Amino acid sequence: MTALYPLHPVLMVDDEVQTLNSFELVLRSANISHLLRCEDSREVIALFAAQEIEVMMLDLSMPHVSGEEILSAVNREYPEVPVIIITGSHEVDTAVRCMKGGAFDYMVKPVEMSRLISGVRRAIEIRELQRENNLLRSRVLTDTLGHPEAFSEIVTTSGVMRSIFQYVEAISISPQPVLITGETGVGKELVAKALYRRSGRKGEFVPVNVAGLDDNVFADTLFGHRKGAFTGADQARSGLVEQATGGTLFLDEIGDLSAASQVKLLRLLQDGEYFPLGSDVAKRSDARVVVATNQDLRHLQDPGRFRKDLYYRLCAHHVHIPPLRERCEDLPALVDYFLERASEALGKKKPTPPSELFTLLATYSFPGNVRELQSMIFDALSSHRSGKLSLGVFKVHLQKNHTASGSHGETFRPAEGALLSFCDRLPTLKEGERLLVSEALRRAKGNQAIAALTLGISRQALNKRLKQRGK
Repeated sequence: MTALYPLHPVLMVDDEVQTLNSFELVLRSANISHLLRCEDSREVIALFAAQEIEVMMLDLSMPHVSGEEILSAVNREYPEVPVIIITGSHEVDTAVRCMKGGAFDYMVKPVEMSRLISGVRRAIEIRELQRENNLLRSRVLTDTLGHPEAFSEIVTTSGVMRSIFQYVEAISISPQPVLITGETGVGKELVAKALYRRSGRKGEFVPVNVAGLDDNVFADTLFGHRKGAFTGADQARSGLVEQATGGTLFLDEIGDLSAASQVKLLRLLQDGEYFPLGSDVAKRSDARVVVATNQDLRHLQDPGRFRKDLYYRLCAHHVHIPPLRERCEDLPALVDYFLERASEALGKKKPTPPSELFTLLATYSFPGNVRELQSMIFDALSSHRSGKLSLGVFKVHLQKNHTASGSHGETFRPAEGALLSFCDRLPTLKEGERLLVSEALRRAKGNQAIAALTLGISRQALNKRLKQRGK
């Protein structure tokens, strides 16, 4: 089932049927399908009273009630509704009067197709932004979620995550693309699913991982193909975009998309159109596009690996999921949840975790985030026999991955009033010694005697450490 766009109808007011037909044809070609026509200006206020209007397109020269009178009444009673004046009048005074009277835009007939579409889209986006801001303000001020069940798959007690849920609720009904960022394993697809559930869209949630797909495979997977489009194409096949009609298309690992595929995706986002392989006739799509990546797309723009215009299209809404090490308050709830799941999967009684476990886990930076924690719990429970859960498996895992876990691009930050700065992961004594020696040598400009003095050790002791490092 195809969803109507926008949420509420665009009201077209003009006494000329041919003009209304022309406007409707142009707007529907741009996927603006939720339209309402009015040929009698006397009915406008009654239409506003009967239902919420997204945007109004208004002619000025009409019998019975003039466009300027309607503009004044709507601006007074429904100031949140953008009014686009579309008239044959070229008089500057009229245009100035309408803009001062609260008009959102002023167009002179005949209006170019692109000008009409861009003007209406801009007005719709303003309404969507107003709605999102109002909803977000309401949720934040009351610290509530309208539909917490939509987020039931995400286990968290974090206030930061709750704020993210409130933002997701605010943007859920928007048709604009959403960019979800975060490290591997933080749960980006779970957030995408929650966004889809909260949106109320009747179509399907269609996920696809685009990493490693070359341009032809990407086009065939998403857009489908006609019969005979290539060798082996014995029959036509619809793609995932069509499968996501009226729903949500989720593209994971978007940072790995090839340059040629980025162009095709940009066209889909800009025009709502795509071409199946072997076809020169465009198809239209109303699927909402949600993408996810663990990369920084802004940094990928400099070497030309990601298009700037595509980036700005995708981040109409941006959701960033913090890593697990930044929300350690979630550890008890997550451990309990994964112990429950692991017990069911392995057919064992759920064990009691030792209190020291949470202290131990809080010292780890979790490069694999929630997914890594899940693997650790399942691994620990697989060798568990009875009683309390052993810390042994966790200690081995942390010791094995301690050095690797620092490779997140973490920056050193100063602790208040401290002489040293530390990253999120506390370095080992061996690492700390190496860093201190390197810093002392840098400050001493390579002079080992000065470096040793700075460190409070003898020259011989410093030489010994440098030899151990292979220098």
